[in-house]
Amino acid sequence: MSDPDYVSRLDTSVAHPARRYDYWLGGKDNFEADRTSGDLVAQAFPYVRTSAIQGRRYLVRAVRRLAGELGIRQFLDVGTGLPTANNTHQVAQSIAPECRVVYVDNDPLVLVHARALLTSGPYGATAYIDADLRSPQDILSDPQLTETLDLTKPVGLLIIQVLHFIKDDDNPYGHVAALVRAMPSGSYLAMSHVTSDFMSPEAVTDIASGRFGPFYPRSREEFARFFDGLELLPPGVVPVVDWHPDPDDESRPSAAEAPSYGAVARIP
Repeated sequence: MSDPDYVSRLDTSVAHPARRYDYWLGGKDNFEADRTSGDLVAQAFPYVRTSAIQGRRYLVRAVRRLAGELGIRQFLDVGTGLPTANNTHQVAQSIAPECRVVYVDNDPLVLVHARALLTSGPYGATAYIDADLRSPQDILSDPQLTETLDLTKPVGLLIIQVLHFIKDDDNPYGHVAALVRAMPSGSYLAMSHVTSDFMSPEAVTDIASGRFGPFYPRSREEFARFFDGLELLPPGVVPVVDWHPDPDDESRPSAAEAPSYGAVARIP
């Protein structure tokens, strides 16, 4: 698909999670609707920017561990968001230059920027798929995936800060399971997900009202269900700020300031 095709699908009048996330991170690839929505969320959740930053830092630590200690050389990043510092391929290829990464997102602006900015080093490869997590078969059947990744060898499947935009009626557990089933033995699933476990009752009521748009935080038990049948790595399901924090990070926020769970599991 050409860049004009992507741009023709771009609706700047409706907030999109990837562009709103970009706004919270201080980026410039957002529009008035994204900023208005982002400010509305920030009024109710003053730590939302902190939470966004910590979600990104969790991604970096997870990729670093997968590419380093666990030796993964292929990654499927579903719901990548707009390019920023320390993208998946940058982190992975800084450890092993031959790493190959496929990015997936359904926002046309993300795909335009990804094609321009997410370029691989000379020894690895990157590709970009215009698809939705709610249509896993579209992801798995895309030629960009099969041309870039060898699905007979382990893959790091990344689903970071995405699933809280998918309601239970849309079968998020089934969609994740479909992607997991397509990964070979020895692959890993790394996920994070916003939770209401550390939020005030008032905040939970605000979310349930729908005034922030589609948003479905899940409890620890609900998040853990995504890993049924997999082998959780230590420390298991924990707040993202507590998942292998950097030793020199003495000022990391509390779980209440970054209310998301994270976990990594081996696919048997």
